Amino acid sequence: MPRDRRRFPWLQEHRDPNDAGRETASAALASAAMAAMRRSETARRSESKTAQELFVEDALSQRQFVQVGTHPVRTLAEAPEPGQFCRESMLGTRKADFIIGLPDRRVMPLECKVSNSYTNSIKRLNNDAAVKAEVWRRDFGDMNVIPAAVLSGAFKLHNLEDAQRRGLTLFWSHSLEAQLLDWIERTRT
Repeated sequence: MPRDRRRFPWLQEHRDPNDAGRETASAALASAAMAAMRRSETARRSESKTAQELFVEDALSQRQFVQVGTHPVRTLAEAPEPGQFCRESMLGTRKADFIIGLPDRRVMPLECKVSNSYTNSIKRLNNDAAVKAEVWRRDFGDMNVIPAAVLSGAFKLHNLEDAQRRGLTLFWSHSLEAQLLDWIERTRT
């Protein structure tokens, strides 16, 4: 138990707590449990996102895409060439988890999104990835960029539909080969 003399004076005084002390201890315990739960959820999301990003990187490499160094992409001329990709780079004013040079010379900024709850999915998908899609399409043109996201976890259907209406192409990480990689392959023709 913590040794905070202001909240737990009975510990310093080597006595049992009174009713007020017990209420304070219960509140402190509840606060600590809530903080630990939030830290645990954040860590789990971060681990899942990192694993998802490595999965995408491996899949692209297996399809003979070459990883190039992280660098800011201010114009389409600075984007990875067809068959190349870079990680965690600025595309215009927004950072993308991946920037992929498609075979047809378009650019695909790709976000990896993991959501552990429907509520969390709004923030991850609609308030982050879909906003980036709108900015990239406005800044680089609808014909030049294909903003996309690889998803894993819990997402409400209406949030998925909203993200698509806003110009975000969606792929599921559990079927990356059949969705994202085959889609990329079809841009060769």
